[in-house]
Amino acid sequence: MSSSSRRRLLGLAVAASMTAFAARASAQAAQGFALDRFYPSPAGAGWFVMDDLDMQGGLGGAIALTTGYARNPLRLEDAFQQLAVVSSEAFLNFGLAATYDRWRVYLDLRMPLYVAGQSGTIGGAVYTSPRSMLTSSPPTTSDRVTLASNPDTLSDPRVGVEGRLFGTPGGPLRLGLSAELIAPNGERGQYDTDGTFRAMIRALAAGDVGRLRYAGQLGLHIRPLDEPAIPGSPQGSELLFGAAGGGQVGAWRGGALALLVGPEVFGASAFRSLFGSTTTALEGMLTGRLEGTGGHGQQVRLRLGAGGGINEAFGAPEWRILVTIETLNRDVGRPQL
Repeated sequence: MSSSSRRRLLGLAVAASMTAFAARASAQAAQGFALDRFYPSPAGAGWFVMDDLDMQGGLGGAIALTTGYARNPLRLEDAFQQLAVVSSEAFLNFGLAATYDRWRVYLDLRMPLYVAGQSGTIGGAVYTSPRSMLTSSPPTTSDRVTLASNPDTLSDPRVGVEGRLFGTPGGPLRLGLSAELIAPNGERGQYDTDGTFRAMIRALAAGDVGRLRYAGQLGLHIRPLDEPAIPGSPQGSELLFGAAGGGQVGAWRGGALALLVGPEVFGASAFRSLFGSTTTALEGMLTGRLEGTGGHGQQVRLRLGAGGGINEAFGAPEWRILVTIETLNRDVGRPQL
């Protein structure tokens, strides 16, 4: 090869390197955000996301422990590549609720168990994989957050109140309202918080018709974080929606043990581009609830759910599995006000 040819090849290589460097330097950096679109219903509310509005009696309470795993909740692609920014996400969720008559107040605490993904540049944005904030090492192309690296870490605790405004427990139609505040806690780089306060206001509906149960919601997610130029990132406040329904398929021990099976669908869509393909997360699951009733209003429930993203955008994963065990204690013998 002649010296002039070598010089031309060297010049092309340098130009390509400079172009790639300039493109990366001009790309925006995604700072991380609260990714998961699964917001568990309060302890004792019956469904995974929907609410049965079945509060009754005197002072009562419920405790729920939920664990789950989501596959590819944030996977982006363009014409040339795919990037699984968050490829795996496992969590533990603790819920505590107190009820009286037709009211419920609740606290929800979430702990990330395992979050993993890949770093890269796509769609004009630079993404850093989820990583422990306790390490001083620079991020790699593949990193993870584990319970061992982030002990006692809570992400965005939620506190809320809800009330049934119409209907009676076990009736064909119950209507209510709920409001909750989400406090920022955690690290944006772990994709478990926005770093800002958020709030949700929802209109709720539920009912029982024979062996059939249903529930639904429509609400507003007040989300100050707005990053419209970064693919897959929050775009301001959102519309919340969802519905669930199922039928009792089995009963044992004289009705003291029952199994309820049915689908649950839920999602969120940014008002900036309502129901747009890249701004709407829609997810569906098949759920089963096994519940038993003891004396004095005591009840234990086991819930199982499996499904995935109907529209796999912005936190709706490729697939998800959930398990919840909860216990309720209600003073059902006391008359309602």
